[in-house]
Amino acid sequence: MAPVGKGDRDYPSLPAAEGSSGRNFVDGPVELTFSFGPFRLYPRQQLLLRGETPVALGSRAFEVLVALVERAGEVVDKDALVARVWSGFTVEESNLRAQINAVRRALAEGGSGENYVVTVPGRGYRFVATVARSAGAAAQPPLTAVPSGHNLPDRLTRPIGRADIVAMVSSRLQRGRFVTIVGPAGVGKTTVALAVADKLAGSYKDGARFVDLAPLTDPRLVPSALASVLGVAMRSDNPYPALTSFLRDREMLLLFDNCEHVLLAAAALTEELLKGAPDIQVLATSREPLRAEDERVQRLPPLELAPPAPRLTATEALSYPALQLFVERAAASAGGYELNDEDVPVVAQICRRLDGIALAIELAASRVDAYGVRGVASRLDDRFHLLTRGRRTALPRHQTLRAAFDWSYDLLSEAERVVMRRLGVFAGRFTMEAASAIAGDDKIASSEVDEIVADLVEKSLAMSDVGGEIVYYRLTDTARAYALKRLAEAGETQTVTRRHARYQLDRLERAQADWETWPTAEWLLAYTPQIDDLRSALDWAFSAGGDAGLGVALTVAAVPLWVEMSLMQECGTRAERALATLEEGGSKDDLRRMHLYVAVAWSQMYTTGSTRDTGAAWATAFELAEALDDKDYRLRTLWGMWSSRINRGEFSQALALAKRFYSAAEKTADINDRLIGDRLIGSALHFLGDQRRARQHIERMLVSYVAPFHRSHVVRFQLDQRVTARMTLARVLWLQGFADQARRCLEINIADALSIDHRLSLCNTLAQAACPVALLAGDLLAAERYTNMLLDHTASDELDIFRAYARCFEGELYLKRGDPAAGLPQLRAGLGQLRRARFVPYLNNFLGGLAEGLAAAGDAQAAKATIDEAIARSEQSEERWCGPELLRIRGVVALCRGADGAAEEAEQNLLASIELARTQEALAWELRTTTSLARLRRDQRRIGEAHELLSRVYGRFGEGYETNDLRIAKTLLDEVSVHR
Repeated sequence: MAPVGKGDRDYPSLPAAEGSSGRNFVDGPVELTFSFGPFRLYPRQQLLLRGETPVALGSRAFEVLVALVERAGEVVDKDALVARVWSGFTVEESNLRAQINAVRRALAEGGSGENYVVTVPGRGYRFVATVARSAGAAAQPPLTAVPSGHNLPDRLTRPIGRADIVAMVSSRLQRGRFVTIVGPAGVGKTTVALAVADKLAGSYKDGARFVDLAPLTDPRLVPSALASVLGVAMRSDNPYPALTSFLRDREMLLLFDNCEHVLLAAAALTEELLKGAPDIQVLATSREPLRAEDERVQRLPPLELAPPAPRLTATEALSYPALQLFVERAAASAGGYELNDEDVPVVAQICRRLDGIALAIELAASRVDAYGVRGVASRLDDRFHLLTRGRRTALPRHQTLRAAFDWSYDLLSEAERVVMRRLGVFAGRFTMEAASAIAGDDKIASSEVDEIVADLVEKSLAMSDVGGEIVYYRLTDTARAYALKRLAEAGETQTVTRRHARYQLDRLERAQADWETWPTAEWLLAYTPQIDDLRSALDWAFSAGGDAGLGVALTVAAVPLWVEMSLMQECGTRAERALATLEEGGSKDDLRRMHLYVAVAWSQMYTTGSTRDTGAAWATAFELAEALDDKDYRLRTLWGMWSSRINRGEFSQALALAKRFYSAAEKTADINDRLIGDRLIGSALHFLGDQRRARQHIERMLVSYVAPFHRSHVVRFQLDQRVTARMTLARVLWLQGFADQARRCLEINIADALSIDHRLSLCNTLAQAACPVALLAGDLLAAERYTNMLLDHTASDELDIFRAYARCFEGELYLKRGDPAAGLPQLRAGLGQLRRARFVPYLNNFLGGLAEGLAAAGDAQAAKATIDEAIARSEQSEERWCGPELLRIRGVVALCRGADGAAEEAEQNLLASIELARTQEALAWELRTTTSLARLRRDQRRIGEAHELLSRVYGRFGEGYETNDLRIAKTLLDEVSVHR
């Protein structure tokens, strides 16, 4: 059955006419007829006859003709014609001229050679023929045979990216007889429908007919619009019998375009035609389904967008329809614009912000000639002002983006308009609960909001995602921008925005409570979609008309969410703003100050910014925790101060802080706190070169640690504790000569870090363990894979310290593959970033790699200066874990310099390296240096000594024989064995 009151709600109900089969049509007034020359004009039936033959004339041209004939002999002003034919729209004069020309062409076919319409320059138009008026019964000309072919409008441009959907609609139409293409304003429904009709028209004996319903202001005229296109004169006030009789024996496709404002009438007409004419098929377009019997709905998605991937080329970008459409239309309006690689990200962003909506993209592309692509992109915040230059011949609602949305908005009920504009405050996805909280009030109940949101989805003004456990809704960016404009026009912006901010605070406070009991994955699923609305609420709260106190509370409540999402830079920026508000206001709220200082310190830990000073922030937070006697934050701040010392290379002080942490943890009820203290102690011992004791502490922690069900330690101590512990363990295992165990430890660690979806934990283990251990083991493919993974996860500026690490690893890879021209600059650049950030862990080892690369490239002097700096830094900071390797490299550099006494200097450094390695129980370093010393003994023709030295160390290994160092050692052993 056809829907009741949908789309036609603003028109009076229609009383039933006799013999109308229950359909609603008005007993109309006596027919007024105009006669001139060989023509008769029936305005009520939208029918023009030449003799007894109907004359095809579009609906707007027909309205122009009626307006002129009614005032025959008078000058009809251009503005009056526009106001009558395009009521409520602003159109170019060229639209009126096009309709006047259509009228003249239709009347010229009368064959009399008479000129009926003349132009009065500067004023308007006059109908100059003699017109006779008469009143009587409706005209009853004989039915005529409809000609084959079609009246489909000529398409000025080709459809882009719609081949699959055209094929799908064509197939569904041929199987089901009635398909409605549904989608939002400007998505391209008419374009697709015309492409389908073009494709199928030849398969119908009587062709295809296009019926444009957009100009109709009265749904009762829908049958008349079809009758006018078919050339059928309706004999009574019930048009159905005449239309079905005419079409009963015909095989034809009818395309009803723009049904959304006459849904009831269009649905009723379609049902009657399909019942009475078995070989008729109907294709309709609408912003919502007609809900008619046998209707099949085809939702039309936006054009496919390019993903936000880096380094997309112009050729690759043009495989995406949205970008292809933009480029084609820009080329047409901007004198041959061509997409280049530099413009790809900008054009892709424009298309994304316009939601892949074809009309919006075309309008944006038409402004490239004035502003360029970057200028268009920068003006999209005011898109309704920017996107106002459609084709002059287009329908008025397609000439500006605002008009396209006005058309849909004006069809809504008042309650629907209120809800839609209030939903504009949501920056991201929202639930039905959220919609009710924001859009409902004492006049619109929550249950009514539910129904309205569902209706907005059906009307293509909102989108739903029903694929997960939680159903989410959202407005497209453009629909949201329109809704916000309407919200401002209604004077509701402040009220609704404040309500939205308070709702976000309630949600975040609920999130903190849920954290204690919900599984991590479930918690993330529920609360990470809130991030965009959190940002929007904070922007408002700290704006001139906002509520700064509410903003501070929001910031404090949001810290766990930012940490879970690894959005550390955003966390820091927001926390600094909130902290400044508290300090400026002289607030004594020490609890919130403590929380915010911790957030600021956290955010600075993994950035290379010049303002990075985590020590001071941690110290202040610790003082506040002590004053408040907050045991939890005492541990958090001790951890932060420990981490700050580690990152600055102050390892002895870090060990002392780790022990303080352990002591404080003994006073808490959570045994995991003490185990985390074990991890901190083990990590500090590792850097200080005590690998045996470091391993004991780390393994004790891993054996006894039970991961919290709700993973609170990520929020408390930034990182997943098991992943971080295994990071240190992998390094220790490699140093002790257990390369295979280290590799397995890394593989488990990477898998765990990926499974918990915590970017900070993943980047930390990639930078501090996976990449360096793979390079140390000589597994360049694994090192490259891990480095690329690190780069992919640090594409934004949130964790740029790890991107500096990735640049260093890339430089080392180039050097190990024999490409110093690429490797040396890359390694130096990364080292420069680490120096500026005073981020020390692994820096000395990078300096050692740089020195070795310089020596291999023939720059022995620069190599000596670099390795001397590394050793001096290592001694100053007591970073002893890499000391044996640095001494080995200094010995190799001495040999490369070739100065007098080079061999003695080299031997001295190599022997010192071996002694230090043995002290640290670092068998891997001992093997590497012993190999260098054995090579020196070989070159000195001390073959037997070389073999004895190397074989003794090689024999202590029980695994890792495929690693680079052991393969090199085995090759050298085989060589010296032959010459013993």
